[in-house]
Amino acid sequence: MAIFSGAKLENLFMNYCSPSSFSRAYYPYQPQLTVFPKPNCGKKGTLSRNGGVRCEAAKSNASKIAALSALEQLKSSAADRYTKERSSIVVIGLSIHTAPVEMREKLAIPEAECPRAIAELCDLNHIEEAAVLSTCNRMEIYVVALSQRRGVKEVTEWMSKTSGIPVSEICKHQFLLSNKDATQHLFEVSAGLGSLILGEGQILAQVKQVAKVAQGIAGFGRNMTGLFQHAIRAGKRVRTETNIAAGAVSVSSAAVELALMKLPKSSHTTARMLVIGAGKMGKLVIRHLVSKGCTKMVVVNRSEEKVAAICEELKHEAKGVEIIYRPLTDMLACSAEADVVFTSTASETPLFLKEHVEDLPPVSSEVGGLRLFIDISVPRNVGSGVTDIEGARVYNVDDLKEVVAANKEDRLRKAMEARSIIAEELKKFEAWRDSLETVPTIKKLRAYAERIRAAEFNKCLSKMGEDIPKKSKKAVEDLSYGIVNKLLHGPMQHLRCDDSDSRTLDEVLENMHALNRMFGLESDMSLFEQKIREKVEKSQK
Repeated sequence: MAIFSGAKLENLFMNYCSPSSFSRAYYPYQPQLTVFPKPNCGKKGTLSRNGGVRCEAAKSNASKIAALSALEQLKSSAADRYTKERSSIVVIGLSIHTAPVEMREKLAIPEAECPRAIAELCDLNHIEEAAVLSTCNRMEIYVVALSQRRGVKEVTEWMSKTSGIPVSEICKHQFLLSNKDATQHLFEVSAGLGSLILGEGQILAQVKQVAKVAQGIAGFGRNMTGLFQHAIRAGKRVRTETNIAAGAVSVSSAAVELALMKLPKSSHTTARMLVIGAGKMGKLVIRHLVSKGCTKMVVVNRSEEKVAAICEELKHEAKGVEIIYRPLTDMLACSAEADVVFTSTASETPLFLKEHVEDLPPVSSEVGGLRLFIDISVPRNVGSGVTDIEGARVYNVDDLKEVVAANKEDRLRKAMEARSIIAEELKKFEAWRDSLETVPTIKKLRAYAERIRAAEFNKCLSKMGEDIPKKSKKAVEDLSYGIVNKLLHGPMQHLRCDDSDSRTLDEVLENMHALNRMFGLESDMSLFEQKIREKVEKSQK
């Protein structure tokens, strides 16, 4: 048992439980909290079984009362209701919508470093569980916090320490959500509703990967596991039931979608793609090509730096994809080897004239026998005369506008359907999390039954003598286990609440209280106090 001075223990618990840290949602009124004088015994105290501090030098009743821990006083005050509240789920994040890429790069945590990050986060005083979702567009830390305010402060300081970015700068760009809002945020992220491109599918795979990498890590506990499992289920349902990922919502995505519509399906991953221009539009074209499964493309640009930057940004998404840089002087040579040419430059004059394209060799019949020019530049990069060439097809921005508008309206409708699905999944998650309140009762009831079983089994063996055959001993033991399991089956079933039965949470909690009373399972230590003790003892090792 860890040894603490009375003053140190009082300060520790007051740090955890000070009224100033209480959320109004949990604690609508704040009565004066009486703090008893600190013990002045001259010796260290020990944590007693009931959570108080026993002073070894105490000789009078007055000194014993003075030696009571702040937590004991808290239990007898109206503030005790706070200690019975469960921990909060909180997300502290920065995304493409709130922070520049330079900041997100410094905060990014590689997949291989996630176990270490989770361990460090869970070593913080007010953090029980943690998960890290780090992608090119977002850096989000999900935690289960004993104290929401202090937990956020500790995580933000940890982010500052690991990235070298001042806390004040992080606070300017971060967003904070808790409990239902945090849960809903992750469900929407998983469904693609929080992506730059509505319904983008890559993020669901990234959420799955977080759960896969963190599986088995001590800090990725019951709450985080349940949260991510429910988020993955919500994301899958949204994609299956609304097909939100179908249809382009930007000029660049429409350009890629149109090209794939015009190509035979068998050639989608093998067609030779050429992107001319690596600005904002060109970058989005590359990103969409990658998301559609394109494995090889050539990018022509004035300088290599932009292309290298795009490759670096997409390195996690574009594993196995080859992106080759070529200078602008090689444009026609590269076009001769391309089946589809995307143009997105700021050139004031056309890059491709009729005489340029006429001299290009024909493309294979495997890609339809037509070289496609998808021109999303204004002014246009492909001259109007190219449309007269038999082996070429040209599409410009005007050809895409109608597709974009129709798909945007369709996706907004699907997004509304998606939020309806997410609302259903949120209710299921909240019910599941509420049902976790019965877990301590389940454990205590099983332990109580096991103590009786073991005692009666040993009593039976002593009566049967020492010469009992191993086979007979095993049969008696199996019999005792069988009886206990069958007797516990009914009560255990009535302590669980999930999608498989019609029980309401109120019924389950009523059953829990009844079993606690009938079997005397009530604990003299609040769950909050137990968590605090565990943190204290861990910090003393």
